[in-house]
Amino acid sequence: MTAQKKAAAKNPGTLKIKWMVSFIACTDDMRQTIRGLGLRRLHQVVERQDTPAVRGMIHKVRHLVEVVE
Repeated sequence: MTAQKKAAAKNPGTLKIKWMVSFIACTDDMRQTIRGLGLRRLHQVVERQDTPAVRGMIHKVRHLVEVVE
């Protein structure tokens, strides 16, 4: 098993989120959503619990982030 698969096996209810596109010219609401996900720098990856609230936040800024497997 690779290290990523082992980590995923340990935490089955988590998502890895990567911030891909700058939020220049985005609304303040989108900026707050990015910050609420815990993202501070472009191309940063964070791990969050897989909850409906987090999925809704990802959906709101889906053009700025990607979920890393």
